[in-house]
Amino acid sequence: MDEKISLEAIALYSDAYADKMLKKFFADKSRITGQEVLVFSDIQQVNLFIIRELFKTWKEEIKKLKSPFFDYEHADVKAALETFMNVLSKNISIDQPHFAPLLKKSVSQTLLVIFSPYDYFSMIISGTNNKLNVDVFREELKYLRINKAPLEKLLQHFDEKQIKEISGNEAFAMLDHILEEVNFTPEDVDSFITRFSGVEKLDPEKLYVKKPEPAPVAKAATPLKSDKPEKPTIHDSLAQEPKQTLADNFRKIDRIKDWLTINQKFMFTKVLFHGDFELFSKAIDDLDRLADMPAALKYMEKLYDEWDRESEEFHEFMEMVEKRFS
Repeated sequence: MDEKISLEAIALYSDAYADKMLKKFFADKSRITGQEVLVFSDIQQVNLFIIRELFKTWKEEIKKLKSPFFDYEHADVKAALETFMNVLSKNISIDQPHFAPLLKKSVSQTLLVIFSPYDYFSMIISGTNNKLNVDVFREELKYLRINKAPLEKLLQHFDEKQIKEISGNEAFAMLDHILEEVNFTPEDVDSFITRFSGVEKLDPEKLYVKKPEPAPVAKAATPLKSDKPEKPTIHDSLAQEPKQTLADNFRKIDRIKDWLTINQKFMFTKVLFHGDFELFSKAIDDLDRLADMPAALKYMEKLYDEWDRESEEFHEFMEMVEKRFS
């Protein structure tokens, strides 16, 4: 399975890249205009994500125009207001301190959609409180240029079914089927690496959390005679796993749910939970509510005793459980 993207590493690189870009642009000027934002970086996705954030701010500004004394819903007022806001949107002017966080966020999200599109998909379809508003989702896609095809297909499904709002879990399950249908392959990253490196050297390997190599396990002696071996329990399988050491950079996590990549969610759902995403989600929520490892093992023994203990997915799932309770 793929290595997990490091959001910390992405943030560090984004800061370094943004600082160099800001220093160069604002060396002889104090503000940046909307037209300049559109060509600020030679990576167009960065510029579009900045424009997206500005559009969100523009919409929030409109919401603020309410008053108990004036009728902002009157047709004439709404028409005049729309004209005013359209003029305002064409007169973007941002100083460096306010532009810097917009740029850093946009670089981070561009790197995420390039190097870990599944995680970006997870972020964009999770919605607010696990509710995805389709109109908001539609607006988001207007500013996306990289690895866009699966999300466009998802929007098409929403429109065909006349869905206006859907739970993040349901949207996730639909996207899972779409990724299979379109045989999605992420875009080649080499050109992006070259363009980013033209400003700040980018080493893609540094953007991922390295998975430690397991320590060698001594082979158990073969018994002289034995009856038909009993199937090992989940507890037995876990006991046979090589234990992490401080050198392995073992990290305890607060919630399994917060640490899973979308790629892991897909694989665990398919291999361990028979393709039932709702069942997978319930299991993760149940495990995160438990108090300790014995309780987690008891829970899994009761419900998931049929899992293939030799599969890579099983071992990676158990590794996540260990990190949660160790």
